[in-house]
Amino acid sequence: MASQSEPLIQVTPDPERANSNTPNSSISEFTIMKNDVKNYLRKSCTVKNWRRKLPITIWLPKYKASYLLNDFVAGLTVGLTVIPQGLAYATVAKLPVQYGLYSAFMGCFVYCFLGTAKDITLGPTAIMSLMVSQFGGPINQYGFHDPIYAILLTFICGCIQLGMGIVHLGFLVNFISFPVISAFTTAAAITIGFGQVKHILGISYHHADSFIQDVEGVIENIKDTNLWDLLMAACCFVLLVLLKFLKSAITKVEDTAAEENEAVPIWKKIIWKFLWLIGTAKNAVVVITAALVAWSLVASGHGTMSHPFTLVGDIPGGLPPFEPPDFSDPSKNITSSNTVSELNVGIIIVPLVGFLESIAIGKAFARQNNYKIDTNQELIALGSANILGSFMSSYPVTGSFSRTAVNSQSGVKTPLGGVFTGTLIILALVLLTSWFKYIPEASLAAVIIVAVAQMIDFSVLKKLWKVCKLDLLPWFVTVILSLVLGIEIGIICGIGVDLLFILYRAARPKVQAVTREVLVIKLSNGIQYPSVDHITSSVVEYGLEEYEEQLIEPPKAVIVDCSNVFTVDYTTVQGMTELIYEYKKADVHLVFAGLEQSISEVFQKAEISGFTSYGSVEDAISAIVGGPELLISEEKWSDDPVGLAVSKLSHASKINE
Repeated sequence: MASQSEPLIQVTPDPERANSNTPNSSISEFTIMKNDVKNYLRKSCTVKNWRRKLPITIWLPKYKASYLLNDFVAGLTVGLTVIPQGLAYATVAKLPVQYGLYSAFMGCFVYCFLGTAKDITLGPTAIMSLMVSQFGGPINQYGFHDPIYAILLTFICGCIQLGMGIVHLGFLVNFISFPVISAFTTAAAITIGFGQVKHILGISYHHADSFIQDVEGVIENIKDTNLWDLLMAACCFVLLVLLKFLKSAITKVEDTAAEENEAVPIWKKIIWKFLWLIGTAKNAVVVITAALVAWSLVASGHGTMSHPFTLVGDIPGGLPPFEPPDFSDPSKNITSSNTVSELNVGIIIVPLVGFLESIAIGKAFARQNNYKIDTNQELIALGSANILGSFMSSYPVTGSFSRTAVNSQSGVKTPLGGVFTGTLIILALVLLTSWFKYIPEASLAAVIIVAVAQMIDFSVLKKLWKVCKLDLLPWFVTVILSLVLGIEIGIICGIGVDLLFILYRAARPKVQAVTREVLVIKLSNGIQYPSVDHITSSVVEYGLEEYEEQLIEPPKAVIVDCSNVFTVDYTTVQGMTELIYEYKKADVHLVFAGLEQSISEVFQKAEISGFTSYGSVEDAISAIVGGPELLISEEKWSDDPVGLAVSKLSHASKINE
């Protein structure tokens, strides 16, 4: 008989724990805590760390004069894109159109100082505008939210995002899976797009809170369609598509010339750049053209009494005052408690969705252009932009995919491009607002529909079906509930389904049993409170109950293989204590093997009576049986719906008794 191995850890009372109530122990723990705080502050208050919190101090000293032209052209191009988009997205948010421009410039300046991605541009987006329409408070008789709610939502959103960035909570968005994100984006695009149909048709109806209500409103009022608005929208759609093809064609020509090293004359390059700029700024071209058509009708006297198109109307000129957001407005019977209650769960959903959208865009362009972003610093930048933006009457902003793509394609070199974008928007607010009143609503609706159409993605369903059919469930739950009950219900339920999957897998890990005279039970992952009951029940079932039911003698020892266990909690300690007690009553020796040193220390400090641990399963078998053995697997996977795997192993050689 082979000599027995000594246990790796034999639990004895911990002298430090036993003396934990003494004054010296208390002083020691306090000293350790104080040193930890000092070390944290010492690491936080370094020049390197503060420079990371203010990224402009990293890239500005390396700035080259040659970058200035690239940043200027990119900033100007993005500005020409965001002005019409801002006006259009304000209508999605159910706010007066000027609030789209109020929301478009502050983020550009703030991100220049605090952002870590050269390509990202902050401002109003389709998704965030939809969020504001859902959580922006009650609707007035003109079909708008009172801006006080949207501005306060911006401030709260910024505070939450800034706080999350400071305490490094950026990882929370990782709990939102790709199927839920894809479904949410698709449902939001459908909701936004169909919500613009009333402007395409030139009809009006009572405020709609969901996609279904928009459908009902269109069906009931389609008989009142304004053919002039419909004609304007159709022309805008055609022009947008043609300009999109123009941009693609010019890009293809330039790429072909570059690949073939063709010597291109300077005049031809200028023409290509001009045509590319026209195609890139297609939204501005379409809206300006539509406004000129509407203005020409007024100038010729045809639109003096009743204009054939539905126009945006008069817009206040100039910049909004710089002032803190109001929490109440006594003149409108709006109290601070009313404003917060009206915002509802929006104060949680909007910050997360905004951060998720911005980070997804940032990571995509960082991979494309070979640089890295700091997710927690991005939270700080986004939160700061929203806080300062709320002082300028902004509604919540985030990174825009379309404008970030334009920024990247325009050759931007640094975040300084955002300064030129913000400056252009301010100039537009100061100088051009008197002309905005001629913009037809149908042209803005066409811009929005073309922008959100590319967000609809049904091709992902085929991929999910091939890779993981179970992921189709949260996708369909999110889409259907978003369209039927509202976008906020859809995303909450989609995340809920995902979390249920995570919790179910955590609570029902696989347990593999290897039986002979020694039973080895292998755990597939960490033992935490959701899974403790399942694991302890399984270990009792395989080690004791199966033998009792078959009226045969149980094994003289059971080894719990914990080589895949890296996390435990106090509930685990309680469960293992009860498990050892159950085996002790049955006179069966229960030991643990393969525990990480840190996990072993947890059990050791818990002072569990009868707890024994070995370095590996082989050491435990050698100690209990008398020598190492060779095991040949003959596996039988059970049909247990909770995912238990039972495997019977036979010995290739006899065990020494």
